Amino acid sequence: MKHRIQIVVIILLALMQNQAWAQTGTPELPADSLGLPKNLPEKENYASIAPYELRVTYDKTTHIIFPSAIRYVDLGSENITAGKADKAENVLRIKATVKGFTEETNFSVITDDGKFYNFNVRYSEYPGSLTISLSKAQKGKNEGLSTTSEGEALFKDLGSDPPMLSYLVMETIYKRDKRFVRHIGSESFGIKVALKGIYTLNGKLFFYLQFNNSTNIPFTIDFISFKIVDKKVGKRTVIQERAVEPLGEYIEMEQVPGTSTERNVYLLEQLTIPDDKMLIIEIFEKNGGRHQLLRIENDDLIKARLVKDMHLHF
Repeated sequence: MKHRIQIVVIILLALMQNQAWAQTGTPELPADSLGLPKNLPEKENYASIAPYELRVTYDKTTHIIFPSAIRYVDLGSENITAGKADKAENVLRIKATVKGFTEETNFSVITDDGKFYNFNVRYSEYPGSLTISLSKAQKGKNEGLSTTSEGEALFKDLGSDPPMLSYLVMETIYKRDKRFVRHIGSESFGIKVALKGIYTLNGKLFFYLQFNNSTNIPFTIDFISFKIVDKKVGKRTVIQERAVEPLGEYIEMEQVPGTSTERNVYLLEQLTIPDDKMLIIEIFEKNGGRHQLLRIENDDLIKARLVKDMHLHF
């Protein structure tokens, strides 16, 4: 009998304990027992930075204009490559290194004013724009990337010109795509390079070139040089030449694909040359021999068109 009473008491105690647990809920272990820090916040108390969405391609370079000089760039994968544009402190050029990559990647940028930018990047054969300004996007509370011409390119060695002016001139020349110089060009081995125009503004010269590749073999550019040379050099005369360093270019152009046409604008300091000299533009093919050479005389330089005759949109 005693044995039965003990069993009943044990059962009653178990039922009472289960009822107490159901009323109070499952007890929580202290943070210390889990190896976690005390006083953890119930919700995230930090601000997240929404990324910009960007599309890039393999054959063309995208340029992003930041409001301030670029100080740091970090790429998420080897599917893309990026770097600051030559002599432009706040212009980033970016393109795909793998044609048709499928996985999304990203990159981050920190600028001189302390701003942090994050971009999600996908591949596209035909990106919506190749020139993007973040100034307009920030004014619109980051609602999207701007493709207007409101960005300021902070060029070095531009004297007292407004920061964005030279870049805006190159962009306008490129988009208008007018030709008024028709007698200067070079053509050989299926490659044709034509000087379409020379423009001037505030002591600067803008050379507008078009590259045409009628072959199936891509024309990869090793480098382009500008130099002043003597027109005629005797057998015993020392060759006199002076290199002219470009201040910038509109597009970081590396290749003209097969059966295609590309264009670019090059920025130089204003110059004139004596009648016995000429300006030479040489385009060298990488690992190839289809080099091109354009000859420009002083009569051509002094006929440069004033940029003030163009309609610039600030």
